[in-house]
Amino acid sequence: MFTIGDFARHGRVSVRMLRHYDATGLLRPAHVDPATGYRFYTAAQLARLNRVIALKDLGFTLLQVREILDEKVDTAELRGMLRLRQAELAAAIETARARLRQVEARLRSIESEGHMPTDDVVLKSVPAIRVAELTGTAESFEPEHITAVIRPLYQELFQRLAAAGIAPSGPGIAWYEDAPRGGGAITVHAGVQVSAPPGHHDALRVHDLPAVDRAATAVHRGPMSQVLTTVQTLAHWIEENGYRSTAYPREVTLECPEDEADWVTELQEPVGKA
Repeated sequence: MFTIGDFARHGRVSVRMLRHYDATGLLRPAHVDPATGYRFYTAAQLARLNRVIALKDLGFTLLQVREILDEKVDTAELRGMLRLRQAELAAAIETARARLRQVEARLRSIESEGHMPTDDVVLKSVPAIRVAELTGTAESFEPEHITAVIRPLYQELFQRLAAAGIAPSGPGIAWYEDAPRGGGAITVHAGVQVSAPPGHHDALRVHDLPAVDRAATAVHRGPMSQVLTTVQTLAHWIEENGYRSTAYPREVTLECPEDEADWVTELQEPVGKA
């Protein structure tokens, strides 16, 4: 047997924590000396200690931990519970990271106020282009809602293109419009230039994206999570030059290497005279 100090060292926990687990009934000592009150533990009890710590670290309350352990959950069931909790925490971490990226984008926009390089904006016409596309609906035009929809759409789009034997012939083009259901929802169009005939090909819609007579355009370099400053640069240029926006900007992917920091995207915002 081990003294409480030795057991704490082997379990990588504090003596105070072991005393608390004893008081709450989570982990009783194997033996308590009636004369001294000293607690003693066995090596076999490390298995229960590991379960207690793992469940607690994954966000379960001590009451929930005790209920789980007292129900004699076997190793396979416990592993499944931990895997599920692990996935939930991973999703929460990714959500927090996405929010952090948006905070950073807002901060960059605030820092660049008053000296946005609007001379980088070019007014031009955009020709019609044939695209294959898939569509989805985002909850709003907020970046995290758009990203959650458009990334899976593009993954599915390229899988279906390959299955249909259609090779992309140009850049990816994403565009947006208000969803019919309203409430701020956005219809997301994930497209890529192709040379296939119009129609439906293996659940893909191929059609000609209309030309734009006048579009205020700017090149964004870096991940789309940081596009806010470029978008607001366009907004300043549009207002300063007597135009008004007539549609959501299109996003034309010019370069898309594995490292998002090296992405190059042209924003094309349709405009008319104010």
